[in-house]
Amino acid sequence: MTDSRRVWALLALTAILVITAAWWALALWPLSSEPAEWLVRTRLACFGSTASGLPDGGGWLLLFGQPLGMLIFLLAAWGRVVREGLAGLAARPAGRVAIGVVTVTLAVGAGAAGRRVAAAGPVVLTASPPVADTPRRNDVPAPLRLRAQDGRMLELAAFAGRPVVVTFAYAHCETVCPLLVRDVLAAARAAKPRPVVLVVSLDPWRDTPARLPAVARQWGLGADEYILSGSVAEVQATLEDWGVRTARDASTGEVVHPRVAWLVDAGGRAAFVGDGSTGLLTAQLARL
Repeated sequence: MTDSRRVWALLALTAILVITAAWWALALWPLSSEPAEWLVRTRLACFGSTASGLPDGGGWLLLFGQPLGMLIFLLAAWGRVVREGLAGLAARPAGRVAIGVVTVTLAVGAGAAGRRVAAAGPVVLTASPPVADTPRRNDVPAPLRLRAQDGRMLELAAFAGRPVVVTFAYAHCETVCPLLVRDVLAAARAAKPRPVVLVVSLDPWRDTPARLPAVARQWGLGADEYILSGSVAEVQATLEDWGVRTARDASTGEVVHPRVAWLVDAGGRAAFVGDGSTGLLTAQLARL
């Protein structure tokens, strides 16, 4: 029974090492110039993203915390058995070779991860162009008239005299949209004067007007922060007017879309467009 427990303990330790290696490879392996979309989406969902291509703070916490937590749990439950199993493995020539191979592999992997982080350079907030390179526009914004979570029909023109951020997301999105909404709200809430935030749904099939109050609660929208939707035809016309190109998978409802946010100034002119990241949008708001 003791030998069996030692085998299972070593197998559990091996599984933790393999899972950790796969997790780190998924997060840090350099991407090709045209990476598979599933890989980009998986990285963003699991580890977040920074302009350097590295995980964000939550991603690093996951990379370190999950394997550490599994290891602590294993040692708390089977610490003595693990030590005995390793000692028994080290007493055999083949076991010593296996331990050596694992040690070298871990060292090489750690070195590769270190080089990947060093090569990425300083981590910045977004992949947006420098603020100095972001030209200020003076365009007439596209029309916008859709229903909000409070049941009202809202028009962009109703907010004349105030800056307005217009962005695009949908409730069932689990990758780009939550990050985009979070970034836009953070920038808007810190700005003086505080802009109105309009989030146009990309999924009128599911983000129906009746569901908008739930979506607003899901995203934590407050005063002067609105989720807008309408009929499929109304929303699609709005997206076309604003130049937002989307592709919807009819079988899953998933919508492929760009990350974009427009900033309309108090005079009602479209002043800036960007990716809606907190750093860029904050700088754009300061330039109004």
